[in-house]
Amino acid sequence: MTDAVDLADLTRIYRDLHAHPELAFAEHRTAGIVAARLRDLGYQTTTGVGRTGVVGLLANGAGPTVLLRADMDALPVLERTGLDYASTVRGTGADGREVPVMHACGHDAHVACLLGAAAALAADTSSWSGTLLLVFQPAEEIGEGAQAMIDDGLFDRFGVPDVVLGQHVAPMPAGLLGVRPGRAFAATDSLRVVLHGRGGHGSRPETTVDPVLMAAATVLRLQGIVSRELPPADTAVVTIGALHAGTVSNVIPDEAELLLSVRTFDQEVRGKVLKAIDRIVAAEAAASGAPAAPEITSLGTFPVVVNDPAACAKVSDAFAAGLGPGLVLDPGPVTGSEDVGLLATAAGAPCAYWLVGCADPDLFAGIASMDEARVIVDTVPSNHSPLFAPVIEPTLRTGIAALTSAARAWLAPLGA
Repeated sequence: MTDAVDLADLTRIYRDLHAHPELAFAEHRTAGIVAARLRDLGYQTTTGVGRTGVVGLLANGAGPTVLLRADMDALPVLERTGLDYASTVRGTGADGREVPVMHACGHDAHVACLLGAAAALAADTSSWSGTLLLVFQPAEEIGEGAQAMIDDGLFDRFGVPDVVLGQHVAPMPAGLLGVRPGRAFAATDSLRVVLHGRGGHGSRPETTVDPVLMAAATVLRLQGIVSRELPPADTAVVTIGALHAGTVSNVIPDEAELLLSVRTFDQEVRGKVLKAIDRIVAAEAAASGAPAAPEITSLGTFPVVVNDPAACAKVSDAFAAGLGPGLVLDPGPVTGSEDVGLLATAAGAPCAYWLVGCADPDLFAGIASMDEARVIVDTVPSNHSPLFAPVIEPTLRTGIAALTSAARAWLAPLGA
């Protein structure tokens, strides 16, 4: 990092963003903060890209174009961290209902780190040549933001990058970085299942077809897909994140709704899982005597993030040179999903997307092996938890240094 990076100021920005989270495609305040800071740093700045995205461009002579990406949106989660900068914000969810809002996935840290890297690189243009393309992306949590920016002419308007770089905070020790070549982050399918019953009085269930019982049986049976239908070597996750049915205790409703998340790394495995969901949902509805066939609707999908092995080796070397040796580990395949890979695919560029530790390093004191460390990681509140609370330092310092070092690995050096 350089003296141009004011960690105290970036900490203030981070705490402010955390206290004022915004849902997907509602990141107006965040985008305004980002745009103002980029303009102050001398970047050609454009707002409203892909609805609420921000692009900062800094051309500094001939050389490669390096895309650095940070996502900006938050989640409909009620924060329970107890932090003095905890969110009390409420917003409007996709279904029109009021929901609590929290930066439960660390996108506030991503924004702060990229602003820090923007400052470091802009302050030292005498040492590099090329173009920085900074992408502050909306709506990653719903898997639509990257595509929205692409569809809005991101690369036609601002140039095609030679590499796509980015990072995500994770509950491993702060100060460490996780780099996984190849299939690094899972593909995701979000599904809505509506089960149709026949409602009636709670005291006379024999006159009804109870969709709540149908939903409960479906939820249990869906959990058998991974454990009973896939070989142990195949990786998949099937999660039912929501079950909605009824309004009062003494009325059996007409229908129940399930919201599912499916994560896979292999297209064949994905196909097996989705077919099994179709089969199980239909069979449970038939077994219950449902008066109408169930409905399964896709709410969104995005593919596996495939990290280019050569790009991963390059950033790992840059991390060792810029941050010191022994700080990079291979976290294995991450079952979380990301739409950053869409940017790389659309640009025809290699992708390197890594993890930044954000858990208190003191929790890992005395750990002698990776197996012991994983046990601790499993006890730390993780992304999407209402208790998710990254330690500010050294998370921000490490994230800024990682982005800066990775960008320099591609930018042409000057004055050597």
